[in-house]
Amino acid sequence: MGKGKLKKFDEMKGFEHVVQAPFHKVGHDDFQLKGKWALDFFKNNKPIILELGCGKGEYTVELAAMNPNINYIGVDIKGARLWKGAKQAFQRNMKNVGFLRTNIELITQFFAPNEVYEIWLTFPDPQMRKARKRLTSTTFLNKYRNFLKPGGIVHLKTDSQFQFKYTLEMVKVNGFEILAQTDNLYEWEGLTDVLRIRTYYEKQWLDRGITSKYLAFIPHQNEYLEPNIEIERDEYRSFGRTARDL
Repeated sequence: MGKGKLKKFDEMKGFEHVVQAPFHKVGHDDFQLKGKWALDFFKNNKPIILELGCGKGEYTVELAAMNPNINYIGVDIKGARLWKGAKQAFQRNMKNVGFLRTNIELITQFFAPNEVYEIWLTFPDPQMRKARKRLTSTTFLNKYRNFLKPGGIVHLKTDSQFQFKYTLEMVKVNGFEILAQTDNLYEWEGLTDVLRIRTYYEKQWLDRGITSKYLAFIPHQNEYLEPNIEIERDEYRSFGRTARDL
């Protein structure tokens, strides 16, 4: 690990609004803050919204800035990336934003039933080869149902046409309620200030002429079905997704 990353990890250890609990720390046990994030972490009783796979944390920070009466938690396993948002929140003395460094696969060990009001998925890896790893697959939707309140919204912003179509088919085959959908966000009449927030990764894709897509839906509590459909893959990702970090 480079000196830059080590410095970021050391600095994050001093941030009270950052919780670091990867698998080797929590194992298969429930985390101590499960069901207690509002009162014990934020010291209030405001609603909690998650951003899963938050990357550098820009969306979490800006959502929290726009909505001071809501608590936001950005979740990601990549500490060196997450540091940027954590640093911004610290410098801005924000009291309604926190970060959790852990594996998203463990998310049910951190949040209790009805503890989360909404979920944001901002530009997740579409995982075109492995459906079970997609953050909008039945694998993850079954995790979200354990802590998302009835009527809770899942928001997806993505550059990936594959991810967008897959999720839309998932929503349709399961009869979820669709609140909003567009395959060209910045030309959409429903564009809001919240949706105008642009992450580091989104800016890169927009600079390449790739449109942002948006889908908001409410999953029900019944059994979920995977869509049985062939979806064309995104050819522009063939060079390797990690190129966006250069």
